[in-house]
Parts: sequence; structure tokens; C-alpha cells
Amino acid sequence: MKDKAILLGWITGLLLLISVLWIAVQSAQAFNVLRAVNGVFMGNEDPRRVLHFLHTKAGKANALGFWYSMNNTTDKIFVFTVFQDGILVPLGAIVSLNGTVSEIMPLSAHAAQIFDKLPKSILKMYTGRIEEAALINFAAPQGADR
Repeated sequence: MKDKAILLGWITGLLLLISVLWIAVQSAQAFNVLRAVNGVFMGNEDPRRVLHFLHTKAGKANALGFWYSMNNTTDKIFVFTVFQDGILVPLGAIVSLNGTVSEIMPLSAHAAQIFDKLPKSILKMYTGRIEEAALINFAAPQGADR
């Protein structure tokens, strides 16, 4: 019984430590992704730039990824990954102010190579999830347009 309690304590402690570390490095991860996305835009001679990380509302689980605001536009970009052929493929979804996905773009050379091979059903599924998350996190409050 004592050994089981010690093992349970170790497991609980490790999970707690992992959770704290995950929360502690979120801002560093978001900053590194921001730099990488801007590097892709510069490499492709795209004038768009990502400005800063946007925090989302707590509560309902969102798709895994990072939300960013974009320079000189009200659009936002959601940076996420899709697991395809054993490799994580980084993608970015440009989301308009009304919460619709206007474009999904590859964010690496490998992603660009296999982007056309991704099943349309997968992209449609992610588009629906991203649009739902955009409406939950960034929708204007009721009565704001009056």
C-alpha cells in the first residue's frame, strides 16, 4: 500500500510539473512561432506580417494552435499543424473579422510540397473548427454594432 502511494505521488508530481512547465513556456512558444511565420512571409516576399499573440478565452477546448493579429488588417491568423504521412505539417489560416477562413496556407517548404495532397475533408474539418473558435473567442459583444 505504501509503495502504491509513493508511485501515485510521483506520477501526480510529474503531471503537475509538466502542466506548470507547459503554461510557463506558452509565451516563448508563441513568440518563436510568430518569428517563424514572419520568416516564411519574408521568404515568400509576402507583405503580410504577424504582429502579436492573441490570448483566447478559457473554457471550451479550442483547436491546438496560436492566434495572432496581422499588420494593417483586421484579419487574424491561426497557426496550427496537421499530422500527415508521419510528419507535422505547419499551416496558417487567415480568418476575417466575421470569423470565416479566407485562406489556408502552408508555412514550410515541406508543407508547400504536400499541401495539394492533403485530403480536402481534413482541411474542411479544420476550417470548421477554426471558424467556430474564432466566433467563440473574437466575436463582437451583443449590441456592439448599434
